[in-house]
Amino acid sequence: MAINLSKGQKIDLTKTNPGLSKITVGLGWDTNKYDGGKDFDLDCSVFLTDTNNKVTKESNFIFFNNKQNENASVVHTGDNRTGEGDGDDEQIQVDLLNVPADVDKIAFTITIYEAEARSQNFGQVSRSYVRIVNDANSEELIRFDLGEDFSVETGVVVGELYRNGAEWKFNAIGSGYKDGLTGLTRDYGLN
Repeated sequence: MAINLSKGQKIDLTKTNPGLSKITVGLGWDTNKYDGGKDFDLDCSVFLTDTNNKVTKESNFIFFNNKQNENASVVHTGDNRTGEGDGDDEQIQVDLLNVPADVDKIAFTITIYEAEARSQNFGQVSRSYVRIVNDANSEELIRFDLGEDFSVETGVVVGELYRNGAEWKFNAIGSGYKDGLTGLTRDYGLN
């Protein structure tokens, strides 16, 4: 049975699940109907950072145009441009045992594509979540529902996996960005 997290809550992932190695991080959302007339396209991006919380090379910024890091230990399975249907809208596969040693954190974010041009923000998004599934048995281990705390934001850091010695933990972040992907890439050290 999955553990439901609250914003700011941290949990041991590998310590409480001995032998856990391959996981899928699923992100999902729905959009509210409104009269803007433009489709919503939300995107998951992943930032693999060092101990200073910075991405040190382009290959450690994973998104729909760069679907994996150098050794394929973190893989984006593809861009969902509509968010239609039930279940995860986008997924990231992570091989915890093979994440390069220089990666301290793996941050999962959701942004709205062309949000400013389309006059869209996370106030128009509902039922967004992140969940972690054990690939070995398809068991959902962790779930974090973001809630409806956003209004003008166009990007959100949903959560992060981070190293704690030899173990991996998960932190439910839920932090919004008014300047979407631009703000996220800036704060994670990319141009």
